[in-house]
Amino acid sequence: MTGRRPPRRAGGPDLDLFAEDQPAPRSPEPPRRKKTAPPPPADDLALSDYAEVGETFPGATAGSAISVSTLTETARDILEGAFIPLWVRGEVSDFKKHRTGHWYFSLRDRGAQIRCAVWTRDQRGIAASPDDGMQVAAYGRLSVYPARGEMRFTVTRMEAEGDGLRRKALEITRARLDADGLLRPERKRPLPRFPRVIAVVTSPSGAALHDIVAVVRRRAAAVRLVVVPAAVQGDSAPLELCAALERVNRWGGADVVIVGRGGGAREDLWAFNDERVARALAACTVPTISAVGHEIDISICDLVADHRAPTPSAAAEAATRSRAELEGALRQAGARIANTVRALVRSAADELRHGARDLAAGADAQVARRRAAVESVAGRLNALSPLATLARGYAVARDDQGATLASVAQFTPGRAFELMVRDGVVPSVVRSDQ
Repeated sequence: MTGRRPPRRAGGPDLDLFAEDQPAPRSPEPPRRKKTAPPPPADDLALSDYAEVGETFPGATAGSAISVSTLTETARDILEGAFIPLWVRGEVSDFKKHRTGHWYFSLRDRGAQIRCAVWTRDQRGIAASPDDGMQVAAYGRLSVYPARGEMRFTVTRMEAEGDGLRRKALEITRARLDADGLLRPERKRPLPRFPRVIAVVTSPSGAALHDIVAVVRRRAAAVRLVVVPAAVQGDSAPLELCAALERVNRWGGADVVIVGRGGGAREDLWAFNDERVARALAACTVPTISAVGHEIDISICDLVADHRAPTPSAAAEAATRSRAELEGALRQAGARIANTVRALVRSAADELRHGARDLAAGADAQVARRRAAVESVAGRLNALSPLATLARGYAVARDDQGATLASVAQFTPGRAFELMVRDGVVPSVVRSDQ
């Protein structure tokens, strides 16, 4: 449609969108009594509205009537052109999350309400979805939904009274991380005592980096600092922090990682409450230190990191050892080594003494066992020995060659032989008269 009417002034106690220069209002004059004329016919009224543009103007007559779609789309164009984006305060009601991810709800006060929508692409700028009954201030643009002919407020930012939305977002993120075991104390790794390379994920122009450099140079000048730049606030900060932590993992040359920034407003620190950043920090292959803001500022990254430092300077102190601490550690290590060596020597001497005693006892026991075995064998051999038989009163006949004469046929008359008895040999001759 063409021929739009000029925008009219929209005023109110909290809204003055069209403050165009207008002449000062004149003081009202007393009403004059005029002669009332009868109202013109309806057709005459309709024709008078379009007297300047003609009856062929769209919508001027029944024949040139416009479609409902044209009407609602034109109303949307007019409304969007008339209202700039603005903040609206009200109470959330009828909140629904569509299966497509969009949010739909109403903002209302005592006198009116308006339907609102938050598209999925705009939800990253909102800490969490609002709850029914929550008082919020929503920033967006007034529009018309042509398909239903409804006026709608399209929201791109939202703030709740107090910390409602942010507190809810923190609780949701913490519950998810806790369910995955990323907040368990037993998964936290100890920091290396003497790191050689420290990676610092922060803004290269921030005060936090200067504090870290000053502390490290004072305490451990030989330690190498590697800065991995990333935004620490703003919409791009979460993705940049995740990319920086992933870059440290791919590099693999750091002994410990410090991630953080200096102090600031709560919204400035919000990137370190992002679930994506927390999971990237938990996935680091080396121990991590979170140093976000000041001591009173506690972020989700502080809960996930292996060590939480109240400030960036404290993080640098936790990651390094001073010369005095190094000397003390060396003295303690020397004392531990000396004590260990003395304990080993004493233990070895004791083991040698015990071993010698056990060896002697074992040798005696072995000799006794062998003696008993020999005596047993000797007894059995003695029982089988001919000498044992002679000792029992028997004699053995042998010829002059020492061969045993065991048969009567071997004793021929006149044959000389000897009888071996227990205590000697008796020369003998076989008598011929037998």
